[in-house]
Amino acid sequence: MSIPVVTVGSAQEAVVGGLERLHGPVTVVRRCSELAELIAACQSGLAVAAVVAEGCEELTTTLVDRLGAVGVSIIALTDDPAETRRLSSIGAVPAVTGIEAADLAAKISEAVGRQSRQSGPVPARDAGFADPGAGLKLMPVTDPVDEAAPGGGGQIIAVWGPIGSPGRTLLAVNIAAELAAEGKSVILVDADSYGASVSAVLGLLDESAGMAQACRLADQGLLDVEALSAVASPVFTKGGTFRVLTGTTRADRWTELRAGAVSTVLDAARQLADHVVVDTGFCLESDEELSFDTLAPRRNAATLRSLEMADVVFAIGAADAIGVPRLVRGLAELESALPEVSPRVVLNKVKRSAVGHSPNQQLDDAWDRYGPGVGVDAYLPADPGACDAALRSGMVLMEIAPDSALRRAIAALVCAPVQQNDSSFGRTIRALHLLKR
Repeated sequence: MSIPVVTVGSAQEAVVGGLERLHGPVTVVRRCSELAELIAACQSGLAVAAVVAEGCEELTTTLVDRLGAVGVSIIALTDDPAETRRLSSIGAVPAVTGIEAADLAAKISEAVGRQSRQSGPVPARDAGFADPGAGLKLMPVTDPVDEAAPGGGGQIIAVWGPIGSPGRTLLAVNIAAELAAEGKSVILVDADSYGASVSAVLGLLDESAGMAQACRLADQGLLDVEALSAVASPVFTKGGTFRVLTGTTRADRWTELRAGAVSTVLDAARQLADHVVVDTGFCLESDEELSFDTLAPRRNAATLRSLEMADVVFAIGAADAIGVPRLVRGLAELESALPEVSPRVVLNKVKRSAVGHSPNQQLDDAWDRYGPGVGVDAYLPADPGACDAALRSGMVLMEIAPDSALRRAIAALVCAPVQQNDSSFGRTIRALHLLKR
């Protein structure tokens, strides 16, 4: 097995010389003078590992993900304990500057082996970048490699829906409120990279852009539970309190929501709270046509990563002649993009004027006939009066219209175990809704 390596830093001479004198599997193929040259060499497919002998403070989560997308592992040399912890948190492999050549070669082999396992038969997590080196094959490594430690115990609930304002934010905000009213600790995350609106719905000042702040800290390897708690804004309701990571203040700030940083934020959030509710964007395209020749960030990476990490995904669509076909097509796109996701379907804005007599039954029949083969878990009745009043006051439905049919339907959806995915659960909820109407 041959492991081509590139290096950077003025202190690399001893490192390079030691590796070359070993005459082992690790081969130094280029000595770079600066980090930009190293990145270019890695993107060209020249190496599968990079040794950063100096300047490791310039490494970020985004850069590590950027190189990981083309199958390159990073080994960074430092003697600072705090920097060692930071490098580990962003995905680099730290080592002391005076490391013996044989030990460094072992670390390189271990890092490449881990990357090879992730790029093997089981697809690696999408790094959020277009991958021009997708055809690069790493040689197998038989040495045992420790698996990454699992994340926290909190549950991630993602709310997704196709284009056309089906009610993603309405459902996400009120799910967070209902869970908080049940005594659960909850963090609501606005990960919509096109039209973040959680702060507007809750009447919050959106200058802070909490999600962007958290992603910046995550990118620098500085995000922990305490830092996340400080960035998340508390929201007080009559039923309970939950925290919110508000979305980006402008649509053109979507580049701040890098996939690697979003992963770190969600992992920290699930350590901090019992439930993490994510309001996602609508688009599931991977943007290869926009960045086929570069490693530019993907605008939809935040949505794709949130759905990928979610324990429960609610797919919501409007219950009308436009919304239902959009949802059917969207579910097909979701299955194509993330086949491991099993969404729970919710039809929103159910009303007789749009569907006809006995709207739930009409929708049920149409869905059974034209739907993608998964059942509808819940029908949420249209209640524009309650929604308008809640939006005007910056309140949730349990505060402004606690007895409304819409609020009761959302509470019935989430106060039962949300991780349950049995079709009988959906039929039970539908029967309850029919009795209420």
